Amino acid sequence: MPDRSGHEVSEQEATLPASRSWLEAWVRTTENVGLFAVSENGTVLTWSPGCERMCGYPPAAIVGHSIDMLFASESDASRVRAALATLATRNEVELESLCCRKDKSRFWAEFVVTRLTAFSSEPNLAVLIRDASDKRQAYDEAIESGRAFRMLVGGVTDYAIFMLDPHGVVTSWNPGARRIKGYSEEDILGSHFSRFYTPEDAAAGAPQRGLDTARREGRFEAEGWRVRKDSSRFWAHVVIDAIYDDHGKLAGFAKITRDITDRAEAAKLLEQTRNELFQSQKMEALGKLTGGVAHDFNNLLQILRGNLELLAVRYRSDVWTRERLEKASEAIERGAKLSMQLLAFGRRQPLAADVINIGDMLKGMDDLLRRALGEEVQIGTVVAPELWNNLLDSHQLENVILNLCINARDAMPNGGKLVIAACNTILDDEHVRGLEDVAPGEYVMVSVTDTGTGMTPEVMEKAFDPFFTTKGDGQSSGLGLSMAYGYVKQSGGHIGISSRVGHGTAVKMYFPRSAGQVTRAVLEESVPAAGGHETILVVEDDRIVQSTVIEMLVSLGYHVLKADNATQALTILRSGVRVDMLFTDVVMPGSMASPEMVRIALSLLPDLKVLYTSGYAQTAIIHDGKLDRGVQLLSKPYSRERLAQKIRQVFEAKDASAGTKARQASRVLVVEDEPESLEATCELIRMIGHEASPALDANIARQALRTGHFDVLLTDLRLPGMSGSDFAMEASRVDPSIRVIIASGQFPDTGGLPGVASPEQNGWRMLLKPFTAQQLQQAIEE
Repeated sequence: MPDRSGHEVSEQEATLPASRSWLEAWVRTTENVGLFAVSENGTVLTWSPGCERMCGYPPAAIVGHSIDMLFASESDASRVRAALATLATRNEVELESLCCRKDKSRFWAEFVVTRLTAFSSEPNLAVLIRDASDKRQAYDEAIESGRAFRMLVGGVTDYAIFMLDPHGVVTSWNPGARRIKGYSEEDILGSHFSRFYTPEDAAAGAPQRGLDTARREGRFEAEGWRVRKDSSRFWAHVVIDAIYDDHGKLAGFAKITRDITDRAEAAKLLEQTRNELFQSQKMEALGKLTGGVAHDFNNLLQILRGNLELLAVRYRSDVWTRERLEKASEAIERGAKLSMQLLAFGRRQPLAADVINIGDMLKGMDDLLRRALGEEVQIGTVVAPELWNNLLDSHQLENVILNLCINARDAMPNGGKLVIAACNTILDDEHVRGLEDVAPGEYVMVSVTDTGTGMTPEVMEKAFDPFFTTKGDGQSSGLGLSMAYGYVKQSGGHIGISSRVGHGTAVKMYFPRSAGQVTRAVLEESVPAAGGHETILVVEDDRIVQSTVIEMLVSLGYHVLKADNATQALTILRSGVRVDMLFTDVVMPGSMASPEMVRIALSLLPDLKVLYTSGYAQTAIIHDGKLDRGVQLLSKPYSRERLAQKIRQVFEAKDASAGTKARQASRVLVVEDEPESLEATCELIRMIGHEASPALDANIARQALRTGHFDVLLTDLRLPGMSGSDFAMEASRVDPSIRVIIASGQFPDTGGLPGVASPEQNGWRMLLKPFTAQQLQQAIEE
């Protein structure tokens, strides 16, 4: 193609003017991009309007000058010149640098430098410049954000924050992870995160399930046990988030773990406290119910018992009638026992508390327990030295321990071991946390532990419920453990059960320590069951109960007055008629309570004796679960003999108390081949303030004489293999200072004993069975 001068030009050369025109137009009009040329030594050759708008230099101020004037520092300029030098071997280079405008303001610029040789005899460099300040700011912000994030993650110590690759391998590790799990970065990077799981969870595939759930749903969250470097375990809250790149490909997982052991323990304690509260409320409701039932039940039993005994007095010579009355009376006894167990569970039984030493009491129960549990049960008693004292009703505590031991025996049908232990212990705030009505302090712990079948958690939860039993129908009332629960709670203590199926059961009771000294109470059995001629005012609102007790008192020889309520009683007392004793029910109708009536009565007659009776004492004369000091109570239902005995005890209480304080306890060796009689006699001896050691035959008694000292020998006249008098002679030779009492249901008419012409010359006492506690006491102490 010819040009204007007629020369032939190529097609490319023919289109060059048009291309230059287009390029020049673009260079003049673009605002965000500038274009200029520089020589290889860095001199600016051309300068476009875009460059002027961006850098502030007009062409005259920069063309012919070094490109260095565009840069903010010498180091930036040197770095650019070094980049330009590389164009000797390459055609293009891209770089970024901090530039300086003519007004000294700075901005970030992107440069694209191209080496041009196609249309020039000298190679020049074309420079495309663009303002990259916004881009650089975004970049800096991203860098700062990343730095801040790394600082944040690095500063977190309460959370373990780390990354996993798509296969679960740890790729990052923060200080929180090091603190919680115990591993350093060198220990853990490159390891699979399954090493944090317990062996059983790892074997069950828990780590992979967590990753699969996060991959499928984007997130996995759970709680469970995790393992530290030192093999200790902690309860963890775990979150795993799946991380994807811009193309939707799984890049790995972000994992956050928090140690929430304290929170889990607090939640467990809260749940335990709620359960304890529920159990306590349930027990309280059942206790109120059983207490109310026991009150009415005991009144009915009293009516039955009183009338049966009155019939027995009238028809004592009729064998057939007497036998049936005795059977009916036995049924009344069982009903009374059931009622007392209900009251014990409901914490409504009147406790006659004295300062006792539980260790001494346990030692005195050995023989009783061995007889009750049988030979197949091995019994061990462990009492810690210097055991503290307690303020307890010892009789009721013996019943509780006996019931627990019988339960243990039933849990060991093929025999086993039973250990009764007592020791001092201190319950601090941590021990009593979550336990209602249990204060921190000093306690005596009594435990009954067996090697029996044990209990399931479900059975343990209901063990203290009344009437709950795992035994067959008719084999148990289900009140043994509930009675223990009620007694311990009423005594201000705490009771708990620990058990495992096949590994036995341990019942532990905690009783508050008492700073008092051990006392020996005057026992009701030391007073004979005799009548009298005093005048007794009976205050009872139940007419049937009233008429029954009046008839019982009249049959005992007493003069009886009656009143239906407190107002009538005070009217009688104010009338001037002689009254020696006020016998009143605790629960009375009307506005005046029995204790208030008694207070007024004593102001009228200071020497008046007072005896309360009730089937359910409530809180009128009982505070903190114990009878008020000086109060005498006869619980319903009571027998005619028991009524006579209690009345004489109240009349003679002052003299008996003085006598008890003056006595010195004697050690008595009791030889009796009838187990029930032996047990009863030993119990009587202990109750009148002396120590008793039982022996079922002469051989056991001989061993006892060889190993210990005794003040008194009480032996039955007839022993297996020899007479009691022969054994008494043998014992006197072993210990000439021992005092001898021979007991028998029938002595020879001659007054002598086999082999002994005159027992009195030897200083021996003769005690005819059945004897009273007072007769026994007199024989021992004289």
